[in-house]
Amino acid sequence: MQFHIPYYSYLAQCSSKRLALYQAIRDCITSQVLVMETKLPSSRELAALYGLSRGTVSEVYAMLASEGYITSGVGRGTFVSFQSPKQKGNEFPRQELHLLSDWGVRLKELQEQQTEPSEKIKVQIGGGQRAVNFQEFGPGIQAFPDKEWNRCLYAQARLLTNGERRSRMGSTLGDEALRDSIAQYLRRARGIAAKASQIVIFNGSKQALALAAHLFINPGDHVVVESPGYRGVIDVFRAQGGRCIHAPIDGQGIIPDKWKAKLLFVTPNRQFPTGAVLNMERRQQLLAWASENNALILEDDYDSVFRHRGKSLEPLKVLDSEGRVIYIGSFSNTLLPHIRIGYAVLPSSLVEVFASAKAAFEPSPSNLLEQRTLASWMNNGQYERHLRRMKRIYGRKFKLLRELLTAKLSSWFQWVEGDAGLSIFGWWNGTADQYVQFRSNCLAAGIMWSETCIEEQADGNGIRYGAYFYFPRLSEEEIVYGVNRMQAIGLD
Repeated sequence: MQFHIPYYSYLAQCSSKRLALYQAIRDCITSQVLVMETKLPSSRELAALYGLSRGTVSEVYAMLASEGYITSGVGRGTFVSFQSPKQKGNEFPRQELHLLSDWGVRLKELQEQQTEPSEKIKVQIGGGQRAVNFQEFGPGIQAFPDKEWNRCLYAQARLLTNGERRSRMGSTLGDEALRDSIAQYLRRARGIAAKASQIVIFNGSKQALALAAHLFINPGDHVVVESPGYRGVIDVFRAQGGRCIHAPIDGQGIIPDKWKAKLLFVTPNRQFPTGAVLNMERRQQLLAWASENNALILEDDYDSVFRHRGKSLEPLKVLDSEGRVIYIGSFSNTLLPHIRIGYAVLPSSLVEVFASAKAAFEPSPSNLLEQRTLASWMNNGQYERHLRRMKRIYGRKFKLLRELLTAKLSSWFQWVEGDAGLSIFGWWNGTADQYVQFRSNCLAAGIMWSETCIEEQADGNGIRYGAYFYFPRLSEEEIVYGVNRMQAIGLD
């Protein structure tokens, strides 16, 4: 039997072997190292394990049994019979250590505030209910070319064993080959005249946003964010001590204003979560605002690569002649979910400070193998072939979901027109109470989606709900079933 207790540590402190064994077992039981109903070794086994006599072990077992810590029976063995208050669900009160910085305290408070309605109700789904999760963000993996990716991955792994390649582990900015590949791709696909030297690789776009917050936001600084908008970045700004100005959006995206702020976060090519596209006039107004206020714009181009119809406007970065825009992109929507690679295209004046800041957290690339694999994929054309394939698949799902939602749920939702992305957004037409009822009915039946809410602009008293439905990870059959189920559920 595999069994270990800190007997020798106690032996150094105790006056006898018997006492050391007793205290070692007792403390393991009370601290839940040995939990209720754990089987203990026989007296013969334990004596042999620690070089003791069977008599000593028998005495210790008798002492523990008399105090209620263990129980034994002939032919049955010896078991832990003590259940601590913590195991019963009554934890001892713990003294909280007040060691967090102001940033840590703000971050903890923000985490405690976050509640996802579906997380609270998911546990109620049972009885063979079929779940359809429109809430699941990220790419579908069924059509991912695993063999192509793995073949390239193994080739790069072999190269990393080469002495010459080991001597070039990459700068903190990321693998040079990948930065160059991204620069070439952005010129072709997005019209951004970026140099490899302006590109920094991150573990996803959120890391880029977090580093920008550390660099540019002091406690009390105002930051403009879209409303509704990306909760993840809002929490990052607030944790840094920033005071968010929630700028309203309409069917044309964020509404420009004369904000007194030093930083603006915006999703112009596909507003998150509504999908609205910022028109050219407003793009120029945002750049003029940044110039007049000596401010920076964080442009997040998170999923507009998947355009299902029509033609997109060029990114805000293309129009930036003063170095006011930091363009942030990500491969999280196009690769496997566990491959976290994002990037930022920086104004040349900010490259050095970003490099220093990133080096403080990550002196060398943490996912170098995946970076080099992606660079190879992009250079030999496999990445763009993969994109074309996924665009066809997602395009069919987008069309199907939009047609179903429009036909079956337009009495409840006002759907926002969109041409791109991996989700479809709609504003709830009924009251807030009706929405909560509808959501609860659907969640109880296993139908989930993501949501946002804003205060009604008219009187500031009401809440307006919006819902967005991701589709990449769902099959077409699941999409049909999910929408039909929502229609059948209604408010009953």
